[in-house]
Amino acid sequence: MANFRVGRVSQEILREVNDILSKKVRDPRVQEITITEVDVTGDLQIATVYYTTLQTLASERQATERGLEKSKGLIRRELGKRLSLYKTPELIFKRDESVDYGNHIEELLKSIQQEDEQR
Repeated sequence: MANFRVGRVSQEILREVNDILSKKVRDPRVQEITITEVDVTGDLQIATVYYTTLQTLASERQATERGLEKSKGLIRRELGKRLSLYKTPELIFKRDESVDYGNHIEELLKSIQQEDEQR
């Protein structure tokens, strides 16, 4: 039964963090962020928020990380107001590498297809 609660809380956090980022956070470094997944520990104390961006430069990605770290307190405070939990989970932001991996695989498949067409 606890697993259902963890799943519901993670979905609620995902929805609320997306809303907070779009409406409350005014930092331009975090404007182009998409939250892909939220993992919450079983005791609901820590929430790992996975995000992705369309930025390709490493400097822009680092700026986004710094922007998220700066706005972490605001996001957590807003979550506390919106969620009815005993304790608001600590937020950890991690970049989701699966989108980059998918793009890499797509490029490899395109190059293989082009090689086959040239033969």
